[in-house]
Amino acid sequence: MRKTVLLFSFCLSFLTASAQKEPYVIYNAKGKKVSYKKMLKTLEKKDIVLFGELHNNPIAHWLQYELTADLHSKRKLILGAEMIEADNQDELNDYLSGKIDYKALDSTARLWNNHKTDYAPLVDFAKDSSLVFVASNVPRRYASMVYKGGFGALDSLPAQEKKWIAPLPIAYEPELPGYQNILKMMGDHGSPTLVMAQAIKDATMSHFILQNYREGSLFLHFNGAYHSNDYEGVLWYLQLHRPQLNYGTISTVMQEDVHTLEDENKSIADFVICVDYNMTTTY
Repeated sequence: MRKTVLLFSFCLSFLTASAQKEPYVIYNAKGKKVSYKKMLKTLEKKDIVLFGELHNNPIAHWLQYELTADLHSKRKLILGAEMIEADNQDELNDYLSGKIDYKALDSTARLWNNHKTDYAPLVDFAKDSSLVFVASNVPRRYASMVYKGGFGALDSLPAQEKKWIAPLPIAYEPELPGYQNILKMMGDHGSPTLVMAQAIKDATMSHFILQNYREGSLFLHFNGAYHSNDYEGVLWYLQLHRPQLNYGTISTVMQEDVHTLEDENKSIADFVICVDYNMTTTY
């Protein structure tokens, strides 16, 4: 009788647990479920990790903070992000050092509209922990120049302004599947210069990641998932210039059912954070 009660209790507990709604599940590249602990253990051995996010996804932002804190407890950490542009590095450094407050940073740097809710916690973690935080993205005005006139539009820039861009001329492979997919997604609005504008962002982020990387440290970089999905974009440039480094990638996707990773989301990164499609957004 006692065994029957225990078996019934176990089955009831299992059914209750299996019926729980899960806001997200982590998968490896093959589509196998993995624990956060397993992901952390793998990533802590890397030299550079690209965390690909969906910009308005709260699960991604929460896990970015948790991963930052956990990696910091294990490795010497350097942080960087697409969401702050390279020509705002001085303002960011002033904030990190305490020379200016958040209000001054907000008024002098071109922060994203969701910076306060989604990225300020990461910047403040760097500030409180005395970590370097790299503003890695190309200033948007230069990406706009490339979109309008191709890479050649940057040649006439003063030397000082070229310091905020990857060294010219940049390597460029327009046939990369990710770049070709941009043309397909944009349809009649797609153009070769649109892909070039994406490439100048990828190349510049890679440039500032490698410029600030230090041997023995782990550089954790935050960027939109498309900039590193399928091991392309930023990672393509990183591997082009420093193939000997050990890289890791994370992507974020949304599905109606998080319990099985859809085929199109497999192999896009070393780890895929699959978030419930009904998850609320930050904007």
